[in-house]
Amino acid sequence: MASKYDGLARIIVQNVGGKSNIISLTHCVTRLRFKLKDESLAQTEILKDTDGIVTVIQSGGQYMVVIGNQVADVYDAVLSVAHIQGAGAVNEDGSAIEGGDAPKEKVSPFNAFVGIVTGVFTPALGVLAATGILKGVLALLVAFGVLASDGSSPTYNVLYSLGDGFFYFMPILLAYTASKKFGLPELEGMVIGAGLLYPYMIGGYDISSVFGIPVVMPSSGNYASSVIPIICAVAFAAWFEKLYKKYIPDTLKMFAVPLITCTVTFCLTLWVIGPIASIASDLLGTLFTFLANTSGIIMGLVAGAFWQVLVMFGLHWALVPLALNDMMTKGQSSILTGTFGCTFAQCGAVLAIWIKTKNPKIRSLCAPALISGIAGVTEPAIYGLTLPKKKPFIITCVVGAVAGAFMGIFCKSYQMAGMGVFGYTAYINTATNDISGMVASIVISLAAVVAAFILVYLTYNDEPVKKKN
Repeated sequence: MASKYDGLARIIVQNVGGKSNIISLTHCVTRLRFKLKDESLAQTEILKDTDGIVTVIQSGGQYMVVIGNQVADVYDAVLSVAHIQGAGAVNEDGSAIEGGDAPKEKVSPFNAFVGIVTGVFTPALGVLAATGILKGVLALLVAFGVLASDGSSPTYNVLYSLGDGFFYFMPILLAYTASKKFGLPELEGMVIGAGLLYPYMIGGYDISSVFGIPVVMPSSGNYASSVIPIICAVAFAAWFEKLYKKYIPDTLKMFAVPLITCTVTFCLTLWVIGPIASIASDLLGTLFTFLANTSGIIMGLVAGAFWQVLVMFGLHWALVPLALNDMMTKGQSSILTGTFGCTFAQCGAVLAIWIKTKNPKIRSLCAPALISGIAGVTEPAIYGLTLPKKKPFIITCVVGAVAGAFMGIFCKSYQMAGMGVFGYTAYINTATNDISGMVASIVISLAAVVAAFILVYLTYNDEPVKKKN
């Protein structure tokens, strides 16, 4: 079916050197991301002067044609006009290369990781922001006594189910986007994610082993709200399926391939990914307990610097039971105190990007990300704005580290409280009614906002510097 973007698509294909020059094509929220065999064949200036194209960026081995909000429609039109498959390599005649023989540029491990995480989260950013805002509004209504969070308010129960549903069922939802990223049939990935959240896996049933091989669950006890395990599982499943699929008779592929892929991947996830996550969590727990007992300043510095990274890997759960145990036995804890400034550093960074950017798509992400961040939900800010740009994310980690060190000096947690601005009450000593810790946390969090805002504002650029040919 013809598209109104077919004309633009033909111009793009022709001026990137033709379909024979295209190795692969993907898209993010605003850009067509080409990998070309020879970038010198592309007519960059012609593309820049074409209506419907914002600009062209050459960076990191990618030839990026910036489209804007219509990028998904233009992407589909380019695939149709050029007769190529998205996110796949092509031969000289435009047919897909089954084995992926196209040349690959070298990418640093950090850039590769960022590319994977942002690629998986980009399709979910709108819903992620929406649910984060809903949870923040509910927390605000609870704080002002309009609703109750103890299960007695039907309105709260219903709306919180919607707001928290995305986060709880994240393995299933991310399985869909990860499958599209890695080239696995989406329903296969979602079945693996659903298996991780099945009631048998959540609790009350014996899941200690599979075929006699021990199963070690993550420190949180289950895979709800986890991120990295399902991404790793889908990445393996996509690789594994391509490896053996050609050996399965065509008459059996319809059911045999999903059966083999899902079963093998699910078992390996429980045997390998789960134990690795648990071992890493245990080691982190030991390290942070040692740091907390040694120096609150060092503990806050380390926790503030790496908290966002731990959250991304789902390893932060290792610290929560330690903090709870401290509060139960000692009446206070410094284990999570140093992590408080990270949220506000993200808010400052988002505010700076919002003011500095000229990109309408990025600007549209800033408001919901900021609202979510104020309420303590920073995933929209991390995955949609700061992590893809790298430098703002690093700045927030540095600011979070400094804020964490000051939190370690002046504050201790006396109870588990809310997130973001709803977390200040955690630093009130209810035994003595001392609010000095809460006052200190307010001052430090505001300083984190200001510091991150200034640093990101001074260093942020919408577009990376182009490499000169």
